[in-house]
Amino acid sequence: MELTVKPFDELTLEEYHELLMLRCAVFVVEQQSPYQEVDEADKAALHLWLRGDDGKLAAYARVLPPEVTHPTHSIGRVIAVERGTGTGKRIMEEAIRVARDEMDAQVVTIEAQVQARGFYEKLGFVQSSDEFDDAGIPHIEMRLTLGRDNGDVAFCPV
Repeated sequence: MELTVKPFDELTLEEYHELLMLRCAVFVVEQQSPYQEVDEADKAALHLWLRGDDGKLAAYARVLPPEVTHPTHSIGRVIAVERGTGTGKRIMEEAIRVARDEMDAQVVTIEAQVQARGFYEKLGFVQSSDEFDDAGIPHIEMRLTLGRDNGDVAFCPV
């Protein structure tokens, strides 16, 4: 799998179109959740995706600086095309790495679908809000504090 990380202004039209097609297919069509999927946050984000050996998108996420969607850095629009293959975990690990190493994040916030809480807890995220409705789907806010220990980076729950 090949990882690509690009800011909005470096995406080609073809890349952005492909990413939007995937996001809309999952978040709007598959989850039957009509909402404004394309937003201004895309312009501030670092967009990450994994492409399989077959050249097709395998996973996607975007990493945002503070004050775009949350007071802290945040990760969102996380997609693994085929669930249960490890690509969801890999794209999240890469998104956390990008937030930490390229954006100097100390805390990362996500809005997780409640049914995915366990997945994010395994990555070190801790629930930080009550359950809320987002476009008809139950969500919770979760946070991950990125700590440093003797020069090594360690994930530390909030």
